[in-house]
Amino acid sequence: MRGTTVITGADGYLGRRLAAALVQQSDDDLILAVRAGSGAELTGKRARLAREVGPGTDRRVRYVAADLRHSDPLADIDTGKVTRIVHTAAVTRFNVEPDIARSVNVEGAARLGAFAARCDNLQRLAVLSTLYAAGQHQGDIKEEPLDDAGFVNHYEWSKWEAENRLLSAAGELPVSVFRLATLVADDDSGRVTQYNAFHNTLRLYYYGLLSLLPGDRATPLALATASFTTAAISRLLAPEVAPGVYHVCPGPADTATLGEIIDTAFSVFERDERFRRRGLLRPIRCDRESFEDLVSAADLLRAGVLHQSMASLSPFAAQLYLPKTFRNEALRAAWPGYAAPDPIALAEATCTRLIESRWGRRPEENQ
Repeated sequence: MRGTTVITGADGYLGRRLAAALVQQSDDDLILAVRAGSGAELTGKRARLAREVGPGTDRRVRYVAADLRHSDPLADIDTGKVTRIVHTAAVTRFNVEPDIARSVNVEGAARLGAFAARCDNLQRLAVLSTLYAAGQHQGDIKEEPLDDAGFVNHYEWSKWEAENRLLSAAGELPVSVFRLATLVADDDSGRVTQYNAFHNTLRLYYYGLLSLLPGDRATPLALATASFTTAAISRLLAPEVAPGVYHVCPGPADTATLGEIIDTAFSVFERDERFRRRGLLRPIRCDRESFEDLVSAADLLRAGVLHQSMASLSPFAAQLYLPKTFRNEALRAAWPGYAAPDPIALAEATCTRLIESRWGRRPEENQ
């Protein structure tokens, strides 16, 4: 049966990939909601998205402007036709300000839930979250709702709060929560078109702006690609897959440790002549108390390389002292084609491409 799928944040890194995948994999009409402050901005985003979604889809795809900070951001959509909602819109910076985290990530999700409650034919409300909604929990993290163990930053808290607000309505709404791993590349080739704290930290090491390693080398780091994540979400949206909480990440057997990732990165760096000429040593592990003292000292400086380095690293570094393993049995049971990327090969490929592109400063086609 042909339905209508609404994707919020459809112009985002994952949103546009999901839109392209769902156009190919289903007969649904798509309503792609993007943040646009003017008609001209909406027109520009529509043109860019249309190229990504693919030719010949005009009759199936509609583009609307939506701002999660507004009281009814999806008011222009006919609720009677909506059968699926995929909520990808969010501010995903680890250093997001508390007021923005609340207004966009938390209150925005609540407004989406209110919209979903008006959709009489809704079959799935899928919400993208993060593995780090687990906050300061340690040990095995299961695919289930989480209690409040405290959080390292406002981003983690906001995604946990959004999860819980929507899951509290799971009796009335077909809610699924997809907790995502850290996305480090577009695919297994290591190509990077969106940069985050992972890439920024590696850049600090490559240019000698950071010589310490915060965290426990044995801390697992769940890394994934956009292609793996898009394929997993597409599968989890299938009608036969039950709503619930899913960890969209490699399982424990396919997860490398912080120490292994750093060693792999430096092995790649050390093959680069420019890096070798700097004579940089591998980073020295720093205990949590010493790292917090360093962050405090950097805050007092308010300028310079140390302050810039710590500002980039500190919002998530505390997680590196809180080892946790993310179980993904529910994902693997629902996805017969599950195949996680090799974490070491992915780290090596990603670091290689980062050096070749100078962290995005050299266009991909010139490499």
